[in-house]
Amino acid sequence: MFLAGFGVVVAMLVANGAHGFNGKVGFMTAFAFLTGGVTSMVAGYVGMMIAVYTNARCTVSAAQGPDAIAWRESFNAAFRGGSVMGFALSGLGLLVMYVLMVIYSWMYAFETEAVELFECIAGFGLGGSAIALFGRVGGGIYTKAADVGADLAGKVVAGIPEDDPRNPATIADNVGDNVGDVAGMGSDLFGSFAEATCAALVIAAQSVDLVSAGWDTVIFPLYISAVGILVCMAVSFVATDFQPVRNEASIERVLKTQLTLSTLGMTLAMYPVCMMYMPDQFYLGSKTYATACIGMSSSKCVSGGAHAAFACIAAGLWGGLLIGFVTEYYTSHSYYPVRELARSTETGAATNIIYGLALGYKSTIVPVGVLAFCVWISFSMMDMYGVAMCALGMLGTLATCLAIDVYGPICDNAGGIAEMAGLPDEVREKTDALDAAGNTTAAIGKGFAIGSAALVALALIAAFVTRCNVLDGGVNLLNPAVFAFLLIGSMLPYWFSAMTMKSVGIAAMEMVKEVKRQFDTIPGLLEGTPGHAPPDHARCIKISTDASLREMVPPAMLVISAPIITGTLFGVEAVTGLLAGGLVSGVQLAISASNTGGAWDNAKKYIEKGGLYIDVPKRERSHADPPEGPFTGAIVRNVDGSPQMISVRQRKGSECHKAAVVGDTVGDPLKDTSGPAVNILMKLSAIISLVFCDFFMSINQGHGLFNLQ
Repeated sequence: MFLAGFGVVVAMLVANGAHGFNGKVGFMTAFAFLTGGVTSMVAGYVGMMIAVYTNARCTVSAAQGPDAIAWRESFNAAFRGGSVMGFALSGLGLLVMYVLMVIYSWMYAFETEAVELFECIAGFGLGGSAIALFGRVGGGIYTKAADVGADLAGKVVAGIPEDDPRNPATIADNVGDNVGDVAGMGSDLFGSFAEATCAALVIAAQSVDLVSAGWDTVIFPLYISAVGILVCMAVSFVATDFQPVRNEASIERVLKTQLTLSTLGMTLAMYPVCMMYMPDQFYLGSKTYATACIGMSSSKCVSGGAHAAFACIAAGLWGGLLIGFVTEYYTSHSYYPVRELARSTETGAATNIIYGLALGYKSTIVPVGVLAFCVWISFSMMDMYGVAMCALGMLGTLATCLAIDVYGPICDNAGGIAEMAGLPDEVREKTDALDAAGNTTAAIGKGFAIGSAALVALALIAAFVTRCNVLDGGVNLLNPAVFAFLLIGSMLPYWFSAMTMKSVGIAAMEMVKEVKRQFDTIPGLLEGTPGHAPPDHARCIKISTDASLREMVPPAMLVISAPIITGTLFGVEAVTGLLAGGLVSGVQLAISASNTGGAWDNAKKYIEKGGLYIDVPKRERSHADPPEGPFTGAIVRNVDGSPQMISVRQRKGSECHKAAVVGDTVGDPLKDTSGPAVNILMKLSAIISLVFCDFFMSINQGHGLFNLQ
């Protein structure tokens, strides 16, 4: 219904362009929009089906054979399931986009109508990003309503373990992992791929040199993705066959090796491809511009070439890898920041929250610096076309990144199945170890998604500015319209995050009340009395479903309406300020929220695995104490009267663990709803502006109804 309704809006507004009514452009753009939306939905559905099928296999694999075999087979089951999702989404997106471009090339003369052709293709990116809005926002609200509700009602209120079958919200929690972390992440990265490709195509179509070089040169962005799929497919055998997982310590190493080898292989493979398909030199602009630039210095004219294209792609590849590893440093309990965060629980939940927020804010420094460097390098070499190339480079290892991302929720669900099935503790220990590595790699994936979203959004802004031809002299921050909407755009990510956070809170409250009601009204459920009536899982699933559908409407309307209203009333310069402001503040907010939540999660897991020791006064054993402790008698003191101190390992149920659970519960909507959903705000608002550019230009020559000059 949404696709059909919004498709009609796209057709009507896009057809009403600056040069009069053009029904052909409106229809073709709307058809591309519908195609992109349907492709994203199919990819998400396939991903969820794969995850559901694979998580049970992962559990069974962890329960059979000697330890080394169980580790290898359970990891391989989860990783191969993620790989199928990665290759299916990447391949399907690439295939559908190429077929659509070929069909449209029959309707437009490539040599003379390339601009119109690729403007219509931009609708494909809009469709993919619109569905990503549902996957990220709706899916995030669904999964975190169930997760937070299950944690609060189960671990905090009732004191029962995670994924305990007595908890009515357990099934909804496990379903939510697939909805938010599989379909949501997949649709987000699919949208990034489609939008980055569309931005590069729109900018390339403005260059007479690239169009003159031929079809293969203009659609070079698709070759980047095609090479990425082949490289990732070749590298995928390393983790499962050549360097298999043998124990817990090797899991993270194997996953990081996959990512590093994919990046290295992609870098080596792209050099000959760039030399083959890109001209030695070309100018970015119209025929008049290119003619005027001949013989002038590159500081006067924006030019590019095969080597510059390769440098931009390589910058994106290695920048994405560096952002991923920095994210891992701040979110993995193998490193100091998360261990320091775990130690802060010694003094309660409040200090844990304070340390977690500080960690998230600090974690933005290096990724933002890397993004700034990538933008500077790519822009200095090939202007905004270079930024689009850089974004596509960062997305070049999309298949591997998706495989690693989907691996996490598969292992999480495998652990839930082991708990609910009552399998031996060693099975749950294996799935927990796989899941802990999955949490870290999921954080890497979120950092990668945010970094690529920032570059994609910037490339889309560049395509918008290039298409509208309104800022030939550059962006003037002292222009009242630009500066005013720069501030408004900077506010939008916070407004958007407030909506999504509150939505999770509202839905979680409903879930907790329902779980407590069932504990109170179903005899023997909480106590686990044999023969008790089963919990009503369907009721909890309905609460999450209804909440996600109801609560996602306001944030979705904000993202969709903000650029359309701004462009209609205030013109394209105001839209430029709005998009730039949303990008600048959105990147910081998304990184800090995602890393804060991921760090709290892994700090809790670090305590659960017994990694945290705290010094406490030694006490004598009283007559009521168990032989193994803890002892509650008098404090043992030294000769000088000071208490003797001993190190006590913290486990589940300790006061430190309870404080960590509070941090983890607060961080859940940050890392899985608000943080990742800001990606959609940055990208969707930019692609909407690009698609509706001609409509904005038709209103007082791009100055809006208020005719701001």
